[in-house]
Amino acid sequence: PARPKGVVPPTPWSRKEGMRTAAALIPLVALVCPSQGFYLPGVAPQEYATGAKVDLKVNKLTSTKTQLPYEYYRLPYCKPEAIENVAENLGEVLRGDRIVNSMYDLRMGVDETCKVLCRKELTDKETEQFAEFVSQEYRVHWILDNLPAATKFVDDSVPGEPVTVYDVGFPMGFRGSSDIPNTEDGVPYLNNHVAVTIKYHTDPTFEGARIVGFEVEPSSVKHAYAGAWSDASPPKLTSCSGGAGPQALSKPGEVIFTYDVKWEASDIKWASRWDTYLLMGDEQIHWFSIINSLMIVLFLSGMVAMIMMRTLHKDLQRYNQLDVAEEAEEETGWKLVHGDVFRPPANPMLLCVSTGTGVQVLGMLMVTMVFAVLGFLSPANRGGLMTALVLLFVFMGVPAGFFSAHLFKTLKGGAAWKQNTVLTATLYPGVVFVIFFVLNFFIWGEASSGAVPFGTLVALLLLWFGISTPLVFLGSYFGYQRKAAEFPVRTNQIPRQVPEQVWYMRPAFSIVVGGVLPFGAVFIELFFILSSIWLHQFYYVFGFLFLVLVILVITCAEITIVMCYFQLCAEDYHWWWRAFLTSGSSAAYLFLYSIFYFATKLEIEKFVSGLLFFGYMAIASLIFFVMTGTIGFYACYWFVRKIFSEVKVD
Repeated sequence: PARPKGVVPPTPWSRKEGMRTAAALIPLVALVCPSQGFYLPGVAPQEYATGAKVDLKVNKLTSTKTQLPYEYYRLPYCKPEAIENVAENLGEVLRGDRIVNSMYDLRMGVDETCKVLCRKELTDKETEQFAEFVSQEYRVHWILDNLPAATKFVDDSVPGEPVTVYDVGFPMGFRGSSDIPNTEDGVPYLNNHVAVTIKYHTDPTFEGARIVGFEVEPSSVKHAYAGAWSDASPPKLTSCSGGAGPQALSKPGEVIFTYDVKWEASDIKWASRWDTYLLMGDEQIHWFSIINSLMIVLFLSGMVAMIMMRTLHKDLQRYNQLDVAEEAEEETGWKLVHGDVFRPPANPMLLCVSTGTGVQVLGMLMVTMVFAVLGFLSPANRGGLMTALVLLFVFMGVPAGFFSAHLFKTLKGGAAWKQNTVLTATLYPGVVFVIFFVLNFFIWGEASSGAVPFGTLVALLLLWFGISTPLVFLGSYFGYQRKAAEFPVRTNQIPRQVPEQVWYMRPAFSIVVGGVLPFGAVFIELFFILSSIWLHQFYYVFGFLFLVLVILVITCAEITIVMCYFQLCAEDYHWWWRAFLTSGSSAAYLFLYSIFYFATKLEIEKFVSGLLFFGYMAIASLIFFVMTGTIGFYACYWFVRKIFSEVKVD
């Protein structure tokens, strides 16, 4: 079948966003191999006997134009007498999911044709509501046996290689145009009829049938019937056989909602039923991303290896033995600052707090990636990824407190340790929460289901102050108990004057340049991540993403070491903050890229929607800043201690 009328075609790259990835990955090569059917333990298949009721649940309405999800029954759809809410986890609530029951009556193996759901007499206000949502290209999301509804169409953009592609959800309606028969230009039309195709799998090993596919093809039909309407016994519709025009939303009036049900036997096994949603059509792009990143890593590794060889062998040998005076004079720039290189930096408190939070974020991402790669965060477990991120951030308070406290004790001897611990627990999480809270007010103002309920906000605050903060104090206790790190060289009483630096070695320029390569290592994968968030696509290539994260860590470490070495050679010993900001500046490129993405890929027009985009991208950039900055700082910290431990000083 061709693409249903009114479906907005995705961009060439975004239609490849439905993906799958590795499930159980032990050898490195297997990290990027697609897997089939690895699900969260406890998600068990359900068998249905012939004629058994199959619940169709309705979820939210979403649009890439507004980024504001709404509850299904915010619009005057056919509504059951009693609304039953499905229990939702923290991640689902944060995503704006609101899953409730519906009036659709589906029976296992029982086909239906043009069955009436209900008849509505729309008022002016209700017609305008539908028309506005259709104009903003809202899509409807349903759930059947934990499978999301999907619209199927054939992608024939590559000649001779047609590919069946699934778009999650289905369009609420469409705007008329000269290309669509029986429609007027610019007039919104409502999809009031849906053809539901449910695929099922049977096997001698179990009784009944398992649902393995859920396809919806919407259409707009101006239904007609003979005689008077009765809800108790609806008359036979005369418009079901075709020929009727679409249901326009140009004026109030009668709308009849109908549906077809078709059951199809399928060879697809239950464990593989998500494969059609996670179709990975862009594997070569991800491989290009990995190869691009590896080239950057190899280049930097070569530079670091060369520096280490020179500093720890020839360079140090000449300095310590002083065989040839001219040679010793040539490369002694970094050694001249041995009496100042470990002088505490300005604002040591903020540096320690930043590195503590960076360790917390890095630990959260690493553990999350391990769970994701092993298949525990499958899309079958809705909201699982968001829930895991929040909870892991909370529990990573222990290493955050430990690293922040130990570094602070090393730099300041343990004074003001309480202030350091409190700031580690509250500074960056507080900034993120304030931005999130302000954005939530705007979403509340739009009456969107994306607004986090008050009870959930209270739960987040309890997680923060009731669990995360005490864990930070616990980590700080162990951090202060540990002996402070001893520096390999003593610090002089009087600070050495830093010579005038050439323009390319000044802090601003070197920091800006330092962030380019870490960002370059991830920017291709970043496109897919942004598309999954803002274009509502599935992202499930966690094997590739895990490799990219490892490459990012290596790149941040190596670029900071290289820039730090050049800085010390120029006799500038103010490396503490410079190391943090060199790799951390990649976050600025992340935010700039998000502006480019907003301008070229999204069609957001509303002020609140734009505010949401840039607010959430500011949060993402801040998190990226503290994580990459921390990686760079600790790499440089290790490097400086290593090279100066080899220097003989009287």
